[in-house]
Amino acid sequence: MNRLMIAGGALAAAALLSSCTTMSKDECLAGAWGEKGYVDGASGYPMTRLDDHTKACAKFQIAPNPAAYGSAREDGLRTYCTFQRGWEEGRAGNAYYGVCRPEEEQAFLPAYRDGRLLHEVEDAYETAESALNSAEARIENREDKLEAKERELRGEGLTDEGRQRIRDRIQEVRGEIRDARRNAREARDALDQAEWDVRRVRRELSGRYPV
Repeated sequence: MNRLMIAGGALAAAALLSSCTTMSKDECLAGAWGEKGYVDGASGYPMTRLDDHTKACAKFQIAPNPAAYGSAREDGLRTYCTFQRGWEEGRAGNAYYGVCRPEEEQAFLPAYRDGRLLHEVEDAYETAESALNSAEARIENREDKLEAKERELRGEGLTDEGRQRIRDRIQEVRGEIRDARRNAREARDALDQAEWDVRRVRRELSGRYPV
């Protein structure tokens, strides 16, 4: 199941990558396909990356050297398909494209999944923290508006219609404050849970990785 999830994420990431220009005109003209292949292999790109380079260079009537690219990419993959790199890639939240050989995946994939897990719980923590900060900022903003509207209501020279508009707005702002406070409570709960998850995952992984 985990392998399918990783593969699905890799396909989505690969589709995004293919929509971008992967090589400049100068790179195409340089024709350093061995160098490009090694870098792509060391970055964990699939062989289909060459198709993207082919499309990029076709605009300049330049064709790649698949043999030089593929051979160098295999050399690059040897630096990528390791236990340490698996941890680093997962920790960074990077996609895995299924490029390692089965015997290499025995070391790479467990480390990648562990790193990815820590990345995800830390990302959830940051999301919850941002949501709480946003809710607290809304509360402060709406409380300032409420205070301003209440001062305005105490002013002189207002018509009955004008006073009613202000009262209506005061009610709206009070409702916005209630909503923001509810959002803040929910964000605090999410933050507490996320903090617990981060501590749990770090504790579980501390004996194997530098967390």
